Amino acid sequence: MSVDLKTHYLGLELSSPLVASPGPMTGKIESLKRLEDAGIAAVVLPSLFEEQLVQEEVEIAKVYDYGSQAFSEALSYLPDMPDYHTGPRQYLQLLEEAKEALKVPVIGSLNGVSTGGWTQYAQLMESSGADALELNIYYLATDPNRTAADIEQQYLDLIAAVKQAVKIPVSVKVGPYFSSLPNMARRMVEAGADGLVLFNRFYQPDIELDQLEVLPHLVLSTSEESRLPLRWIAILRSFLDTSLAATSGVHTVDDVVKLLLGGADVTMMTSSLLKYGPGHVRTLLQSLTVWLAEKEYESVEQMKGSLSQKNSPDPAAFERANYIKTITSYTGTAWW
Repeated sequence: MSVDLKTHYLGLELSSPLVASPGPMTGKIESLKRLEDAGIAAVVLPSLFEEQLVQEEVEIAKVYDYGSQAFSEALSYLPDMPDYHTGPRQYLQLLEEAKEALKVPVIGSLNGVSTGGWTQYAQLMESSGADALELNIYYLATDPNRTAADIEQQYLDLIAAVKQAVKIPVSVKVGPYFSSLPNMARRMVEAGADGLVLFNRFYQPDIELDQLEVLPHLVLSTSEESRLPLRWIAILRSFLDTSLAATSGVHTVDDVVKLLLGGADVTMMTSSLLKYGPGHVRTLLQSLTVWLAEKEYESVEQMKGSLSQKNSPDPAAFERANYIKTITSYTGTAWW
């Protein structure tokens, strides 16, 4: 039995639902080629961070300002900073080289939260050949004077600004921390998002006890983390027709299958690729093909969303009705 692994994401036809999300392996041409050779369907380049853009603009401004007042005529040669393309050249070069070297779609990534110069850099990525953009909104609300409505509007304004600036598809990668995620998801789509990527991992700092310093602490994901996007994708798929990508905790073929059954169009991975290498893509594709054939599915498209909340025999399983059953289901060894 022949099985068709193709899926559609952001209007792009992909050879399979396996996509490499931003990370070290998508930041070099050599590893990008290895991922493509292993069968990856698309790649998302590492994010271009708002902090990088701001820092580079500041440094360039310092260089141009130094000594300029000594010669008044020099002022006429200085470009206005808002009009000066100060985005990291290396990123755009990577994007151009990736497009030249790969046959699979290449998606650029912007990471930030303020409107600022994002439209400019979105346009630069589009002109450099990006097939789509992933807007990675990483914002931790710490100001007690800002309301939830203020923060949500900031998201929507950013999405609308970037979407209006480019013609290529734009997906939005966000965290799960909204009072009403379904409402916010719908509003993000209405603001222009062509797809949603669920969810952003908010890395937590740690405290080094000997030096008494706050340090960054990166821990790779585990399969258990896929349950959060699984739940919400299954719920959102019931009323959203937009593209949905699952990320966080995609390690095994079981993770991939569950997320597709819940309604994901693609499953994105970074941690599992770092842990097992590009060859893991080939293993997952082979296992996915076997699983579909054993369950007598002819294609990925046929099985996608078949266990979303709308299609599930027990829709309440994704809501609070499942809470008591879950907490009483633990059967581990008792110590009391």
